[in-house]
Amino acid sequence: MSPLERVNPAELAPPTGFSHAVTATGSRLVFLAGQTALDGSGLITGETLPEQFDTALHNLLAALAAAGGTPADLARVTVYATDVADYRAHARELGRIWRARAGRDYPAMAVIGAVRLWDERALVELDGIAVLA
Repeated sequence: MSPLERVNPAELAPPTGFSHAVTATGSRLVFLAGQTALDGSGLITGETLPEQFDTALHNLLAALAAAGGTPADLARVTVYATDVADYRAHARELGRIWRARAGRDYPAMAVIGAVRLWDERALVELDGIAVLA
């Protein structure tokens, strides 16, 4: 049984691509550092937000897998975007990327606008918290 339960109250707007709340009963927390579209040599790859989102999500999930987790173990993900309007404009495509890499067990999520990220070429950064059984 999963250590996470996704909670989406009927009185709130239906969530699209996130869960309103996630309860956790697991015994091991994994705190995932912010991941951008860095490749193995430390260079940002991809020119568009969807390209960078795909790589950043890949990197986040690679760190999670190295800690013994799976996408279903994600309780919380925060997305930092340098252009929230661009993020919204690509929401459907970003959702397809998420489902292809992480499935439909959505964590609690937030998207936060950032003036810039550590690497000036980065358009998006993701960090998260996972709970392992």
